[in-house]
Amino acid sequence: MSVLVYSTPSCPYCTMVKDFLKKKQVPFQEYDVSRDQRRAEEMIRKSGQMGVPVVDVGGKVLVGYRPAEIEKALAR
Repeated sequence: MSVLVYSTPSCPYCTMVKDFLKKKQVPFQEYDVSRDQRRAEEMIRKSGQMGVPVVDVGGKVLVGYRPAEIEKALAR
């Protein structure tokens, strides 16, 4: 299952999401939407949001730092 994290360097919740995934030893691909316009547009299309972090867990899109929801999505 692929895990994608759309984030920006200045976002504390983005750091929390990445730290959470690392602690759980979940491999993920990170996209810095402040530098990658194509990925920023992809994130907005998937989530309907412009805020970060956006986490895509195998197609389940979550907005914000929501560890319980991330765990549920990982368990699917």
